[in-house]
Amino acid sequence: MTLAVLSIGSNVGDRLANLRTVTDALGSRLRARSPVYVTAPWGVTDQADFYNAVLLAEDGSWDEWKWLEFAQRCERAAQRTRERHWGPRTLDVDIINCAKDGEPVVQRDPRLTLPHPHAHERAFVLVPWLDVDPHAALHGTPIAELLTVLSATEREGVQRRPDQTEWLR
Repeated sequence: MTLAVLSIGSNVGDRLANLRTVTDALGSRLRARSPVYVTAPWGVTDQADFYNAVLLAEDGSWDEWKWLEFAQRCERAAQRTRERHWGPRTLDVDIINCAKDGEPVVQRDPRLTLPHPHAHERAFVLVPWLDVDPHAALHGTPIAELLTVLSATEREGVQRRPDQTEWLR
């Protein structure tokens, strides 16, 4: 059994609908979803705020490469373009962590690095991940502990979207 932690985000078009395309595509693979958070853009700041969430997904036959194919397929379906590094996007699907039979998958390939090399620096990943898995760890360090290392500004910039009704339907 392979468990994937997916971070999803959107800041172009109907952001919530863009996120829902991923949960819909996961179907029965979806195990848990965080609330949606509104976050300021990270890296390139002259763009609209993002909606972000973390999903836990599981499949008995998929490996990390199938999860990557899935992520890229979702982004293509949302007509994502890559015009600017960290620029605006209809949909971003990142594989943050992957475990096979309970053991963390470590991958160092130009196309896929696992665990995600910058996840520990991004409150917009850690805060929603903590929501869906309070006992999660990255590189052996609990997510809650990783959050304490980030600046207060970084942590406070991740705000739960007030209305979760449409997301949790």
